[in-house]
Amino acid sequence: MENRLQGGPHDPEVDKSTMDMVLALDDGRWSSSAEDSCSSGNIIEELLQVNNIRQPSPPPVLAELKQHDYHPMHPSQVADPRPGPAKSMPDEMSNSNSYQHLHIPVSMMDAFLRLAQANTKKNLETCGVLAGKLKNRVFHITTLIIPKQEATSDSCSTMNEEEIFEFQDKLSLFPLGWIHTHPSQTCFMSSVDLHTHYSYQIMLPEAIAIVMAPTDTSRQHGIFHLSDPGGVSLIRNCQQRGFHPHEEPSDGSPIYEHCSHVYMNPKLKFEIADLR
Repeated sequence: MENRLQGGPHDPEVDKSTMDMVLALDDGRWSSSAEDSCSSGNIIEELLQVNNIRQPSPPPVLAELKQHDYHPMHPSQVADPRPGPAKSMPDEMSNSNSYQHLHIPVSMMDAFLRLAQANTKKNLETCGVLAGKLKNRVFHITTLIIPKQEATSDSCSTMNEEEIFEFQDKLSLFPLGWIHTHPSQTCFMSSVDLHTHYSYQIMLPEAIAIVMAPTDTSRQHGIFHLSDPGGVSLIRNCQQRGFHPHEEPSDGSPIYEHCSHVYMNPKLKFEIADLR
């Protein structure tokens, strides 16, 4: 089912009114129809070996937030801001582009919400970095890093990022993704979030973005990544910053989707490093 705003391509009055609505598409008010749960998959045979892995340099937590002029885009071209469903991969064993499995401690997201509670009450976002290890050919999130940060109701930016890099380097941790709250919005990824996550996913394809939306009555958390190659290519070629609409990927896929390589692990322990 296509979810596009319709309007005549040559009607200036329609274009003006509909484009006003387009700029607000990222408010997350569209109801979500994607599947909540992540599907399981088999571990591929040709996984990268521990000795051959080089730790990537940790990317910035958030993309730079600036307003720039955008190119006119007809509403019918605007991508659905909702996530696509997790992909099932029955032929994963023969797919060289398959993701390695990534395990998340079951209690980590609740622990993050407790740390963010003071900000959430003030309608301020909170962000954190997910770091971990590769063990037995599986990524494990072992550390939740809370950096020094500044926030508004719909954005969050880190301060003293060198502290994050030094902390991860000292413990030889992989940057496995990031987590942030939407204190008064629904569970989705804004255009700023998509650009932020791109910097993680190009360094490590398995990197994830967790969105915590405590006031969303339909889904209070989501675990996402950019679709590949569709979403990755679109964000790579997008030069805009700040909140802006995106076109649909050329291959017809959603820009981002629920993860199919993530598993909640009740036995996995984790530490919290609060650098604030």
